[in-house]
Amino acid sequence: MAAQSFLSESAAGWSIFTFILLVILAFCWVYIRKFQSRQESEVVSTITAICALAIALITSALLPVDIFLVSFMKYPNGTYKEWAANNETRGQIEDTVLYGYYTLYSIILFCVFLWIPFVYFYYEERDDDNVNKCSQVKNALKYTVGFAIVCVVLLLIGAFVPLEAPPGQSSTQWEKVQYLFEELGSSHGLPALSFSISSLTLIGMLAVITYTAYGMSVLPLNLIKGTRSVAYERLENTEDIDDVEHQIEKLKSKCNDGRPLSSRDRHNLQELEGKLQVLRRRGRHLEIAERNCCNKVGSALRPVKILLGIFFILVALLFTVALFISNLDKALHSAGISSGFIIFGTNLTNPLNELLLALQPVFPLDYILITVITMYFVVTSMAGIRNMGIWFFWIRLYKIRPKRTRPQALLFLCMILLLIVLHSSYMIYSLAPQYVMYGSQKYLVQTQMPSAGPTSGNATFGTTRICDADAPEDQCTVTRSYLFLHKFWFFSTIYYFGNWAFIGAFLIGLVVSCCRGKKSVIEGEVEADDSDLSDDEYVH
Repeated sequence: MAAQSFLSESAAGWSIFTFILLVILAFCWVYIRKFQSRQESEVVSTITAICALAIALITSALLPVDIFLVSFMKYPNGTYKEWAANNETRGQIEDTVLYGYYTLYSIILFCVFLWIPFVYFYYEERDDDNVNKCSQVKNALKYTVGFAIVCVVLLLIGAFVPLEAPPGQSSTQWEKVQYLFEELGSSHGLPALSFSISSLTLIGMLAVITYTAYGMSVLPLNLIKGTRSVAYERLENTEDIDDVEHQIEKLKSKCNDGRPLSSRDRHNLQELEGKLQVLRRRGRHLEIAERNCCNKVGSALRPVKILLGIFFILVALLFTVALFISNLDKALHSAGISSGFIIFGTNLTNPLNELLLALQPVFPLDYILITVITMYFVVTSMAGIRNMGIWFFWIRLYKIRPKRTRPQALLFLCMILLLIVLHSSYMIYSLAPQYVMYGSQKYLVQTQMPSAGPTSGNATFGTTRICDADAPEDQCTVTRSYLFLHKFWFFSTIYYFGNWAFIGAFLIGLVVSCCRGKKSVIEGEVEADDSDLSDDEYVH
């Protein structure tokens, strides 16, 4: 009976995970194909982008399964179920989840440091017509070696962090090397891999502060405000074209008598002709948008967009409030910087943490909620990237636009989204630390109290408590995700201050988004520096 219960509950958790996996793969395919350039699409870059994004989302989908398995080892009264009473059985379940994390995080390292850089540089080298295939692969490998070296360095740093006592000074060099491999094997490579993933998550934190915080404000407000009228924009664009043409004719009239234009007039004429070209392209796009059935349907669904925008802004505010309360809780009740501001419970009422704890017993409601949070991260991050573009400091590298995104930009996009989803695990922990650590586990506390009957003596009573740091070690099982992603205190310290930066960036983005007017119906489709992109990608 115990074995059947174990199999049924494990199957329930993994079956839901399998379903989410298929949904993730379908979403990634549609998502990448939506933004892929029709003229410059490449099979290898498309497959790489889809796989990289899918691996990141699948990794996040494993977190609820981890929490579900440790939670369902116990009854609500705090006692272990029959199939989980054995320490060996619990260890096998935990190892299964741990191996899943190992596999996915190893694939992430492979994608970030080897596969994505190689594919990116391969297509960068392809732009040179004088380079053959062999030289193209050779040059791509040469640049990829640099990323591989960084990966090896991070793994070695993580492996050599003194978590346990190393060999003595009298040990030989071989014994020290042997100790390294034994340490990696005994801990399943946990410190090395955890350090590398934490380093990537640190970069993801910067992307979250930059793109996600802005996207959380701009996406809902754009849905609420809507777009400008196409007819009004066409009328305004026609007036601008007439005005520019009149200015051009006025400048050209200066040389009717045969005199050449001055350098200033030639410069102004060149600018006006460039502006006229952009306005005419804009007019063509507006004409297409006016005939587009999707825009007509979008206008009919305007009330739905408003409701969706209100829902998104409420979710964003809930997210921000929960993060603020969590950070305040850490500031007031943690041991400070030296401990990474880590707390093992909630001392202040956190709405999101309470909601997850309430939904967790009714599987898969919490699974659905975390999946929605993860997808919300992706959607708002994409909104931020699309509005801002991909930047390297003050230099804009690429634009992200539907059906017009170059293969290299897609690879950058998926790299950023992969890092953002990695950091979402830390964000979820910050929002609901107790849920991420223990799920809904409780433990039984035996207390003795004087009996009230005629017989003198003490009676033993059992009370249940929610698992926290004060619980006995054999009574509460910590999720593998927490152990894997919180191995080094200094990363947790950086993430703590990053959460404050995220809150500040969101509030600034909210003010900026509120001050901006309605966006154009062809926002981002026509710009002055679009000479390298053909209108055919959009028109056909």
